Amino acid sequence: MKVPVAKREPFVHEIHGDVREDDYYWMRDRSNPDVVEYLEEENAYYREVMTPLEKQTNEIYEGMVARVPEAEVKVPVQNGAYFYYSRHDKEQQYPVYARKKAANRSLLAEASEEIILDLNELAGDDDYLSVSLQRLNEEQTKLAYLENRDGSDRYTIYVKDLQNGELLPDKINNVYIYSSVEWSQCGTYLFYVTVDEMQRPCYLWRHEVGSTEPDTLLYEEKDSTFALFISKTQSGKYIMVNSESTMTDEARLIDTENPLAPVQLVDERRRGIKYDVEHWGDDLLILTNEDALNFKLVRCSANDFSKREEVIPYDENRYLQFVYPTLSKLFIYGRENGLTQIWTIENNSLQQLTWDESLYTLSITGGQSYDSPELLVEYESLLTPDTIYSLQIATGEKETIHTATVNGVYHPEDYHQEQLWATARDGVKVPLMAVYKKGALDNGPAPLILTGYGSYGASSNPYFNAYRLPILDKGVIFVTAQVRGGSEMGRHWYENGKTHQKLNSFNDFIDAARFLIKEGYTTSDQIAARGGSAGGLLVGAVSNMEGSIFKVIVPEVPFVDVLTTMLDETIPLTTLEWDEWGNPKNEEDYNYMKSYSPYDNVEQKDYPHLYITTGLNDPRVAYWEPAKWVARLRTMKTDNNTLVLKTNMGAGHFGASGRFDQLKELAEYYAFVLDKLGAE
Repeated sequence: MKVPVAKREPFVHEIHGDVREDDYYWMRDRSNPDVVEYLEEENAYYREVMTPLEKQTNEIYEGMVARVPEAEVKVPVQNGAYFYYSRHDKEQQYPVYARKKAANRSLLAEASEEIILDLNELAGDDDYLSVSLQRLNEEQTKLAYLENRDGSDRYTIYVKDLQNGELLPDKINNVYIYSSVEWSQCGTYLFYVTVDEMQRPCYLWRHEVGSTEPDTLLYEEKDSTFALFISKTQSGKYIMVNSESTMTDEARLIDTENPLAPVQLVDERRRGIKYDVEHWGDDLLILTNEDALNFKLVRCSANDFSKREEVIPYDENRYLQFVYPTLSKLFIYGRENGLTQIWTIENNSLQQLTWDESLYTLSITGGQSYDSPELLVEYESLLTPDTIYSLQIATGEKETIHTATVNGVYHPEDYHQEQLWATARDGVKVPLMAVYKKGALDNGPAPLILTGYGSYGASSNPYFNAYRLPILDKGVIFVTAQVRGGSEMGRHWYENGKTHQKLNSFNDFIDAARFLIKEGYTTSDQIAARGGSAGGLLVGAVSNMEGSIFKVIVPEVPFVDVLTTMLDETIPLTTLEWDEWGNPKNEEDYNYMKSYSPYDNVEQKDYPHLYITTGLNDPRVAYWEPAKWVARLRTMKTDNNTLVLKTNMGAGHFGASGRFDQLKELAEYYAFVLDKLGAE
């Protein structure tokens, strides 16, 4: 089969006296039959390229399926009289959500199971299903959940009566995917957030369950650079209504006990000030970056927001990310020394919970009761499967109550994890996380997959993945570069990897690769780069800047047509991201963004092997970005290396929804990469 060649239609972008030719601009018109035809041609070419690798793909897939446990059961979390959990049987694509009624954890084995939502039954014959959010009313008799079947960010609220298993007639469309639904205390009202035509969450509504009257619009976020989210405080007393941008926050309160009362403003937005609000006793707890880059904790009366006092002294070495109140004690979650941490407050200072390994990730399990005597903490590392600890709040005693099952033979002592530090060209130390099977380096440098993200302040944390084991067993090394643009080292790490500091992200990744080669972990012929979404921008920019370092690069749903997207306010999320990348209507921002935009910097030169993915229904990174990029690469690159574009024609940003479908996609990616790296 011939390599697909996209037609070229002259089109010119002109701004600030600069002209950009864009012969593939026509691809953004999804109604044009030529667009789908081209994507199908690329998919056909992809299938042909992958055909000789079917044996390897199937072997990898079977190896991962062998790691699927016969049943995965999440640890039950107490909420009132019930313990809630999910279970995922091996043969099923989706999990089942259930609950048991028991007085305490020791009586769970004797309690009968009640299924509240079976996603396998819900999916039916559809190829795609996403249930992104579930919310119970206070009496735990009704379940509101969000459902989507096309991969977009537009979801539908359904309300299930848990007493008879029937759906109520209430059905609300156009609701945002995350942080968008909460109940009033009485269970009469649902508060929810809908999106505008650009899929920006910006409208807050109140719905009376069972009523046919029009819902009440409570608030509209009119600033196109802000998005609107809602979440309930841990106490359940308030629903927080958060208007958020990259740089600025503004919070409002809904009193769940008085759902018809006006929404209360906490603090007016001020450029550069971010804050988050919780409730504890008679007070509001506020985490704010005002005069505190890594955030400080203050409190004020819930009846008077004007008077603030410091809860603990500010420490610039600790990045505080959220407060978790329980009835009797406060817990603080954040980062220190590049790792997630949980602290308690003792004698006006933070006391860190301690752990045995040098690399790990912590989280506090969601859905726990405010008055529970225990705090469930999730722990994992590159070697340790997801482990749940029960921390007795009164005594601080810690007990392991659940460890995720790893199917097949797994001995953690056969593998090695380590934290490495690469020196970037400006002298900054960049943390790396590595995991490999012991002996992988016995015969010299090994095949290595280097991943990164580095945007939005999102941190790349160490996590256990049983499906990685078959690849580790082949002697492949996995390394994650925690480049600037994330928040691994604190808020400054993010600030130094965005807007006019964005090149630091790319340089950190390149310098990390050079470090790994210099230190003998791998060679240029044995290293692959992988990144998704904004991580796709990362590795896409690297392919132009220093592609010769890598044998293969895998940009997944990559954000690569930076200028065209950021200049087009009709595209979902564009205006929300000007504080992240810059607004190219400003000439200085435009020139900086143009210096790294992958699509605008394709050159006539050799490129590594490229495995690129996208989703036709992706609302976050439109399919035309990677499609245009691939088309331009095909006309410009001077090598004979393989370039493929795989478009998921029925899904969005997150690819396939079913577990086995996801594993098939993952097996294809690994087969391609390992073939190019020469891994046996």
